[in-house]
Amino acid sequence: MSKAIQAIRGMNDCLPNETNIWQMVETVLRRVASNYGFSEIRMPIVESTALFKRSIGEVTDIVEKEMYTFEDRNGDSLTLRPEGTASCVRAGNQHGLLYNQEQRLWYMGPMFRHERPQKGRYRQFHQFGIEAFGFASADIDAEIIMLSARLWRELGIEDVVTLELNSLGSNEERAKYREALIEYLTLHQEKLDEDSKRRMHSNPLRVLDSKNSEVQAVLVDAPKLSDYLTQESQQHFASLCQRLEAAGIKYVLNDRLVRGLDYYNRTVFEWVTSSLGAQGTICAGGRYDGLVEQLGGKATPAFGFALGIERLVLMLTSLDKAQNIRPQVDVYVAMLGDGVDIKANQLAEQWRDKVQDIRIQCHCGGGNFKKQMKRADKSGASIAIILGEDEIATQKVTIKYLRERKEQQSMDFNQVPAFLETLL
Repeated sequence: MSKAIQAIRGMNDCLPNETNIWQMVETVLRRVASNYGFSEIRMPIVESTALFKRSIGEVTDIVEKEMYTFEDRNGDSLTLRPEGTASCVRAGNQHGLLYNQEQRLWYMGPMFRHERPQKGRYRQFHQFGIEAFGFASADIDAEIIMLSARLWRELGIEDVVTLELNSLGSNEERAKYREALIEYLTLHQEKLDEDSKRRMHSNPLRVLDSKNSEVQAVLVDAPKLSDYLTQESQQHFASLCQRLEAAGIKYVLNDRLVRGLDYYNRTVFEWVTSSLGAQGTICAGGRYDGLVEQLGGKATPAFGFALGIERLVLMLTSLDKAQNIRPQVDVYVAMLGDGVDIKANQLAEQWRDKVQDIRIQCHCGGGNFKKQMKRADKSGASIAIILGEDEIATQKVTIKYLRERKEQQSMDFNQVPAFLETLL
């Protein structure tokens, strides 16, 4: 007997008993993005490796340790996309969507990073992303953060998430701060862990994000980026905060929030939660005004975010927010007697034609009434429509309620579509 082949570690199947909550989350994401006038864009899963090295930064963990990179038969270096923003910018540049234009785009799909799989973090994971191009002022920053806040309200998790904000300033302001931070870290390098020592010169702002408590103790007296912001950057950030306050969106200022990718400037934000343990970030993003030009386009301001769908699903499940999700089947059609199945399938097709959103599953494989009712219950359907020889003769069906304590009832064939509408 051959050895059974297993899925690759960290790349998980999504089974039928899980897909209904995924579909619900995806429906909310699509609807809210549409509510704000964003259009879908779809990019390939495989891109040139150079795209991510130039955008994310060669001294980031993603590029150094986590990318799935390989050579194809032509000797070209290709990479399974580890994030969506760089691909979105590449597509926008390639197809002339960005220069002197305003674009509001969203995407959804799998990303890939070779890291240690753990709760809420996998090697193949799924992200939903929002990207806006051509808007330089803080109004788009605020609107997109409002969009993300609406997602939590629609999913019923607004009470367990917190918005954290920071401003990284311009590239020039950050460069001056970088010098001061390196000088400070050099004076205290004997107290830094190996990871922070390695990043100290190549990407010192990432040291601020260290999870090591001893490193965080060193950083208490470190220079603050906010002290290096010009009046223009301060006004941009103040305008954002004012707009969020006017919209009733609470936030926490976090001057250690820097994000893990090199391309961010000015506004950065994260939505965090304690519902996922150590992996507390469910959504993050900010402004990246230099990335379009960095990837070969004309200078274009941009703002966006990405969220992990696995983490949202995990949150909704752990918080019992998935209990009222519509099941995969609304109606189960049971049938008894010779030749009844042919009529039952004919009627089911007519009902699907007249009530297009209804989910009807017809029993297959024969069996007695008890067996069919077990199948009906297992399907998750709210009712069973029973057809037997007597029902065929009288042109009626029997309705049996599976989730409510109601008496079963009988109705004419032509009354069924209107009744099914009430189920929706």
